[in-house]
Amino acid sequence: MAINFFKGHPTERLTARLEILEGAKKVLIPEYREGDDDDEIRHPLIYGTDPGALNVRQAISKWSLRAHGESDYGAIDPDSINLTNGASYGAQTVLQQCTAAQRGYTKQAFIVSPTYFLINSVFEDAGFHGRMTSIEETEEKGIDLDYLQKQLEYYDSLPDESGGLGGVDDMLGKQVPPRKIYRYVMYIVPTFSNPRGGTMPLPARQRLIALARKHDMLLLCDDVYDLLDYRPPGSPRLPRLVTLDRNSNPTKHGNTVSNCTFSKLIGPGFRVGWQETTSPHLAQQFARGGAIKSGGSPANLNTFIVREMILDGKVDEVIFKLKKEFGQRSTEFIKHMKASLPEGTTIQGGDGGYFFWVTLPNQYSTDKITQRAKELGLVLAPEEAFKVADGQPLKPNRSSFRVSLSYTEIPDIAKGVSLWAQACKDSLA
Repeated sequence: MAINFFKGHPTERLTARLEILEGAKKVLIPEYREGDDDDEIRHPLIYGTDPGALNVRQAISKWSLRAHGESDYGAIDPDSINLTNGASYGAQTVLQQCTAAQRGYTKQAFIVSPTYFLINSVFEDAGFHGRMTSIEETEEKGIDLDYLQKQLEYYDSLPDESGGLGGVDDMLGKQVPPRKIYRYVMYIVPTFSNPRGGTMPLPARQRLIALARKHDMLLLCDDVYDLLDYRPPGSPRLPRLVTLDRNSNPTKHGNTVSNCTFSKLIGPGFRVGWQETTSPHLAQQFARGGAIKSGGSPANLNTFIVREMILDGKVDEVIFKLKKEFGQRSTEFIKHMKASLPEGTTIQGGDGGYFFWVTLPNQYSTDKITQRAKELGLVLAPEEAFKVADGQPLKPNRSSFRVSLSYTEIPDIAKGVSLWAQACKDSLA
């Protein structure tokens, strides 16, 4: 079987199988649970409340504050949390509920480049085909906020194509309160990003929030890797954008969504996530979508299991185990990549999350190396896979790869990097 440096999910043995089983027993074995008769909680096997069971949201709000190291910023209102069945569905909900690209009101989507490659189709499904602008991120400059500002000013100067839709929209004719619709939306992974593995510094976060407020832009933040921090205990941690927004005179609905998931922690097949907003206004808007009103909170049963795992400390134990394992893998990857890959190779990432961004000297071709590596039994992820649809192409003369540490067991790291190095040599022959 080929060694795979592309797959972005945890090795199956690291999923929280036994912890989930124990939590499920605590939820399902009792004939009655406190809250079964409470309309804000309900029985875990019937239709859930639209935003998700209140006791689950309360548990997540308290746990998230502590887990993210943000206790100094004040409590999180449980009504500012909306439960989802994962970050991908959460992103889809945000775009459905807060943008109107097909009606011309939401003018443009801005996506950090290189990007998580599967997010492109989520934006296209929401009507942003032909309305996506890539905002370059480099190790030297970070995210190009100067270019973003110029693009926002340019689109502000264009005429309104919405026919007077306005900043709120009652699409059903009877929705109360009406939806908040944003002029722009931006997708970003601020901490331990996918694919670059980098973290946005505090001044850039603050400037981005200011731009979002000025230009009526919603920041869709995939905060899915924040808790996988492999640095030594006590290393400084940055507050999430939603926390900075909430604590600095936000607008009524705010301009940030922290789109979170337990997929990177408990197991991707479990399908439980949550969204945090600066105030209840936006979170409750997410919970008013048609499918949610029809079926209630998705993954209702699994959210109750997560609550039990939080209360028992099992989620913290799982995260501790992942940080230890992934930290060891990160060290092994860096050691072997530095020793085996061509001189002049640069390695970004490795402090947390799943990914490295590895750039070879310009004479190396990603296409040739990827093909040769496949022949040798190694699956690589070349930079071309991470471009923004409809956006500017990645700059030429790059030879970069995303390397995932999440799926590769430690014994396979040295062998995989050795095959990669051989592919580099063969590509020049």
